Amino acid sequence: MDQEEALVIDTIRENYQQMFAAEKKVADYILARPDQVVSASVSELAEFSGVSDATVIRMCKHLGYQGFYQMKINLARDLGQHQLVGYRGDQDNPDTAKEILQGIARNLLNTAARLDMNVVLSCAGLIRESETVHAVAVGNTSPVAIDLGFRLGRLGIRTSSALVPEYFLSNISLGTRRDVIVAVSHSGSSRQVIQALELGKEKGMKSIAITGASRSPVSQIADYTLYIPVEDPLFSEFGAISHVYAMAVIDALLYFVANAERGSKDVDRLEMLLAEYKL
Repeated sequence: MDQEEALVIDTIRENYQQMFAAEKKVADYILARPDQVVSASVSELAEFSGVSDATVIRMCKHLGYQGFYQMKINLARDLGQHQLVGYRGDQDNPDTAKEILQGIARNLLNTAARLDMNVVLSCAGLIRESETVHAVAVGNTSPVAIDLGFRLGRLGIRTSSALVPEYFLSNISLGTRRDVIVAVSHSGSSRQVIQALELGKEKGMKSIAITGASRSPVSQIADYTLYIPVEDPLFSEFGAISHVYAMAVIDALLYFVANAERGSKDVDRLEMLLAEYKL
């Protein structure tokens, strides 16, 4: 049977005895909680299993997958199409547009409550003092980075952004330690985004991550992380995931970039800004 056609659970069981002890810990967790694994990042699965990120990726490759993400896509397929594109909240599926927007508003307010104002102000300060800001993202998140770059430019801040990863990696390689990287990645596991952060760190650049995964390769590498906790998403990361939460955090960040003198005096303004999204 072709690797993509074989069930992930069956593939794990067939290869279980040939795994190393650490890999078996990952396999045991997947077998016991496949629904949770579908919603986890590689770093979260590593933490749940008590192993390293490298062990998770190595186990997936031993099973014949290119990596964790490919394994997770196949596992989601095995569990049912609703895992790919359906509502994953604990509440009943919303029936009206009003209920959908109210759910988005709840997530925005939750994001506002969890953002550390000191981190927001530190990020705003880094951006204001930078020589160039490199806004990076890949896939369907790329437009968020492009929009960030455009808006920073309107504020008079030199910015580099590109839809093609090779372009933003090249720009970072030509940058200086006075540059700052702003990386947007919902999963926090996008390979080219990780490469951009690693390359920037080698050159002495500071970095900011905007991500939905609090413990992920991106958040571990970045100097600062702006976490977007979406508890009841309308779509899983495999579907038409919304970028409204990342855009809202960027709105708040840009406010303090543009209004430096207000930042230290008006710490409650952040929550009020995000609250404007509610109905």
